[in-house]
Amino acid sequence: MRSWCLCRICTCGRHRCPHGTTRIYENAGMFCPTTEYLEKYPPYGSALPPQSLKPKQEFRAGRGKMEGMTTFKSDYRPYEIVKQPRHVPEEYKPKQGEIDLGTTYKRDFNSYQVQPVAIVRPLERKHIKKGKLDTVPTYKDDYRAWDIQKTELYKREQTYSPPAVKFGNSTTFQDDYVPQEIKPRQSFRPSSVVKRSTCPFDGDTSHRLDYVPYQLEVKSSRPREVYKPTSQPFEDLTTHRRDFQGLAGETAKICRPAHTRVTQRAHFEGSTEFRESFQPWELPPPEVRKVQEYVPPAGAMQSDSTSHLDYVPHQATRVLPIRPLSHRSRNSDPFQGKSTTKEDFPAWESRRQGPVKQQPQIPAPSGRFEGLSTFRCHYVPHELVPTESCRPLQVPVKSSAPFDDVTMYSTEYVPKRREICPASCPSPPGYVFEHTDSRGHQFFRKVTPVVKAF
Repeated sequence: MRSWCLCRICTCGRHRCPHGTTRIYENAGMFCPTTEYLEKYPPYGSALPPQSLKPKQEFRAGRGKMEGMTTFKSDYRPYEIVKQPRHVPEEYKPKQGEIDLGTTYKRDFNSYQVQPVAIVRPLERKHIKKGKLDTVPTYKDDYRAWDIQKTELYKREQTYSPPAVKFGNSTTFQDDYVPQEIKPRQSFRPSSVVKRSTCPFDGDTSHRLDYVPYQLEVKSSRPREVYKPTSQPFEDLTTHRRDFQGLAGETAKICRPAHTRVTQRAHFEGSTEFRESFQPWELPPPEVRKVQEYVPPAGAMQSDSTSHLDYVPHQATRVLPIRPLSHRSRNSDPFQGKSTTKEDFPAWESRRQGPVKQQPQIPAPSGRFEGLSTFRCHYVPHELVPTESCRPLQVPVKSSAPFDDVTMYSTEYVPKRREICPASCPSPPGYVFEHTDSRGHQFFRKVTPVVKAF
């Protein structure tokens, strides 16, 4: 009997075998492989997943079985094809005897004796020069040289001869121009030499002349207070230390599993080719140089320097500043903020000038506004006659004949029974579980019904 996989038994297309990437069930020797997930979450009967009430936006094809018959398959009739015999060429066998090379052209054409054609061009004759050739060509005979007289030039002869005496005439500019002696122009620019004054420098200023020194009052000096440390102890307790004193509790336990190191009991032989070839040599220990212990010098240390020894303090007075000290006299009289400008220029009361408006030429109307226009005065209202509508009334047409509600769908539709997918059951009806493949495929064997004999 042939075995069927759960994927092929399913008719709804939602049941699939768990296709594993590796062969986890190979050589397991288990009838029903179990995992940690299957132990924690066991299957519950034939509970189907909840169906979504949202309609799917897809084409719903017929759920019946499709017949693989087409018009081409029904109309086409297969014929028996006979293979055409192939022509086998015969083996070439050369004929015995000589080949007759005669042709119809050779047989019909009569050959004639042909002589060479005489050359029409005369042969080149070589003239042998025996004497002087005295000949006159046609060009010289037709075109004879005439005795032409040379024309005389009309250009005058140059009779000018340059004078030998030097030119001594003067021009009008030389006669009228009288040379004069040029005098340099006197510069009015002041000299850049600094002129030193012989008078002594008068260093008196208005500040020095008008300033009157006053005798300063002696300021009372406040004695400096001596720092007195408190006798109370320092309180270093903060609000954080006072409020958060800590609670005694157990330390958090580590959830990480203990690491078990896999070790071999056999002794590791750490010998390599490098260790065998290069044996360690005994080296003497390095000599350690002992550091001498520090011995402090005897006696007290003199911390005097050359600056402390050679420096001689001198009693000097502080340099007084040239700038006089400011003396602010405290006066209890009120401040008089009067000045000549405020007295001579008192503030006058001023008003803003209003805008200059032009008087209207058209007088304003007097009386109440009626509010009537020419349109309202001349308009005559007429009675409005509504137009009749030609649209038919929306009244349903009632007929005494019964309503014919027969459609093509109601006549041609054949109701079919809804089939239940056999793969949705834990054990498909009509099948017996055989085994599970190494890739997770579940194979079932179809049970054939037993027919009893009468």
